[in-house]
Order: sequence, then structure tokens, then C-alpha cells
Amino acid sequence: MTNEWTDRLAGARMQVDQRFQETLDASSFTNQEWGLVMTAIDWDIENPEQPDAATLVADTSKLSDIIPELENIQQEMGGAQRPVEKGPDTSGIFGRLKRYIHDLQSNSSGESSRKRFEDAKELVDGYTVELQSYLEERGQWEDICQAAAAEQNHSSAER
Repeated sequence: MTNEWTDRLAGARMQVDQRFQETLDASSFTNQEWGLVMTAIDWDIENPEQPDAATLVADTSKLSDIIPELENIQQEMGGAQRPVEKGPDTSGIFGRLKRYIHDLQSNSSGESSRKRFEDAKELVDGYTVELQSYLEERGQWEDICQAAAAEQNHSSAER
């Protein structure tokens, strides 16, 4: 059986992507990196049989699998598009060199990967809340919950 209810999220996700762009722009992720993050996310609904109590959740269990690729994207881009974290001046050639050295030190300790994972997870959580809110505003949430509940019941019956 296909995930009919998750397929129905596609149109809503395109709209939420537009609404979420400002948040994404303020994050440490480029659009390309965010696209990769979203490929690692699966959706679920907790308590879909009760739409008023139901919650859209993002399964981020595969997120750690793509973190090394996020680092590769940054290396390919020369780190140029990642927003600079607050701290010492990182403009100009000396600033970029300082940032590069800091990134090397962070990468060697695994600190950068852990931070990227946590940042991605936080961003996904915010996106998930925004997506559920959008579905509720549009009056689509109850229908999606019903489809998810029916799918879960069907899957349970097959076991």
C-alpha cells in the first residue's frame, strides 16, 4: 500500500517551503543542503484517529546518514554560502582563513557534524510545526489524519 496521506502532503509542502524560506535563510543551511536534509525525513502522525490531538512528527532517524554529505556540499562550495556565525570578523581573506581553520578544528573533533545534526533537527522540527499549522489553516488536517489512520489500520490488519 502506498502512503496516500504522505503523497497528499506534497502540495502543502510546496507552500510551506515558501513560507519557511525566511527561516531557512537565517539558518546555517543553504537551499541545496536543506533539500538534502528533507530527503532524509519521513513523516508520521501520532494519534491520527483523533485529529484534535494528532501531531505531525518528522522521523529524523536517517538524518545522521546525510550529515557527511552536507559537509561535502560545504567543501564543494568553499563554505561561501554558509552564514557566518557570530564572533570575530570573518570578512576578507584573513577572516575566511580564520573561519577555515576553525572549521578544520571543529571537523576534526566531530563538533561540526554534531552541531549540523542538531541544527538540522531543530530546523526540521520547526518546519514540521509550520506544515501542520498550514494543513490546519487550510482545513486539510482532518482529512490527512483520517487517511493516515486508515492506512495504519490497514497495515495492522495485514500483520
